[in-house]
Amino acid sequence: MISRLTPWLEAYRDRRMLTLLALGFSSGLPAPLVFSNLSIWLRDEGVSRSDIGLFALAATPYAINFLWAPLIDRLRLPWLTARFGRRRGWALMTQSLLILAIILLSYTNPSEGLWLMAAAVLFVTFISATQDIVIDAYRIEILELHQYGSGSAAGIWGWHLGGTLVGGAGGLYLAEAFGWNAAYLLLSVGVLIGMMAVLMSPEPKVMPPAETLAEEQRALALLERWTFLPEIPRRIVGWFYLTIAAPLLEFTRRKGWLLILIFIFVFKLGDALLGRMSGVFYRELGFSLSEIAEVAKVYGLTANLIGIVLGGVLVAKIGILKALFLSGLATAATNLTYSWLALSGQSTEVFIFAVASDNFTTGLVTVALVAYLSSLCNSAYTATQYALLASLANLARIWFSATSGFMVDALDGDWAVFFLLCAVIALVGLPLLLMIMRRYPIRTLS
Repeated sequence: MISRLTPWLEAYRDRRMLTLLALGFSSGLPAPLVFSNLSIWLRDEGVSRSDIGLFALAATPYAINFLWAPLIDRLRLPWLTARFGRRRGWALMTQSLLILAIILLSYTNPSEGLWLMAAAVLFVTFISATQDIVIDAYRIEILELHQYGSGSAAGIWGWHLGGTLVGGAGGLYLAEAFGWNAAYLLLSVGVLIGMMAVLMSPEPKVMPPAETLAEEQRALALLERWTFLPEIPRRIVGWFYLTIAAPLLEFTRRKGWLLILIFIFVFKLGDALLGRMSGVFYRELGFSLSEIAEVAKVYGLTANLIGIVLGGVLVAKIGILKALFLSGLATAATNLTYSWLALSGQSTEVFIFAVASDNFTTGLVTVALVAYLSSLCNSAYTATQYALLASLANLARIWFSATSGFMVDALDGDWAVFFLLCAVIALVGLPLLLMIMRRYPIRTLS
């Protein structure tokens, strides 16, 4: 078995994978601070389930970061761009601001001012979402198409090391030992790992496709004939065209683009609901913070990391779209294990099985989805197009998950039925994916 996997596992030995691992760490670290751990913190302070669900709306920047992604593709930062390059300069700026944002969040308290805490969470998510734009663009530009599976896996590995292990499990241990405020303050320094990776890595060197450049020149030449506009307004319009309009127009000229966008939006709806309420579910079953940290974070992380590695292998072995379909089907099936846990009560064995199986399939599907989104990007507009696609996926996760608390309350706290609904909803995107596989196979956009 090992000998069969060796040709695909060899891709993980590339030095660039270490860089993506560290950048993934920096990207993942803020996630539990504004999602799972924050939900537990709020519940421990007596905040209602409905209000906890509404806190998901503070994560909206992850869903709309495509709005400012064009600036990262085109805007040069004073000194930083000249000194470190376009991608590295933006990375260092966002990482510095992210440390500041987490520190500010650590000084808030839900019992003293829920709105103030929500504002601090929004600041963290805005900067974190901006950092994600840069990291995703860097990953796509520094790799080749055949490396997208392993590169996605390396980045997601780092994301879970930072988010699930350090920010998640580590945050729970720190909170139990020193309190929530001190835990958040200590975790802010973890972003330095990503900063070190940026400083030690090269700036990507990519050339936009000749066809794309020619299309831009034709548009600018047409704009020059708009003599009714003075020169400065014409230049402003030209800049807005290249920065905002061109990436969107290029994508909408492709066959099946609308179907692809609909699929991306609905694909992870089931996981969105499950993920937002899982921490609350564990606490209501009676598990302690330490038990959640050990099972949901440590056991879950191990299964997830295995799934991520095998996800990269699966993408290389059978292709991105087939891997995406199989992993999506498996993810929907493992959502049912939470219904089993709800019926079993406070059973540690079932808890471990449910969390491990769900995290394993989540690792598989996430690698395949990231590789697919990466394959859709034109290198002339990497940051803008990937941010648009990822934001669309996050939009469903964030907005739809905001209803999760209301759904549980409407079901009178029947968690078994709630997780059954999550599994059914997780199947919605698979028929669309079958249509994409048959009609619109992946093409190279270099």
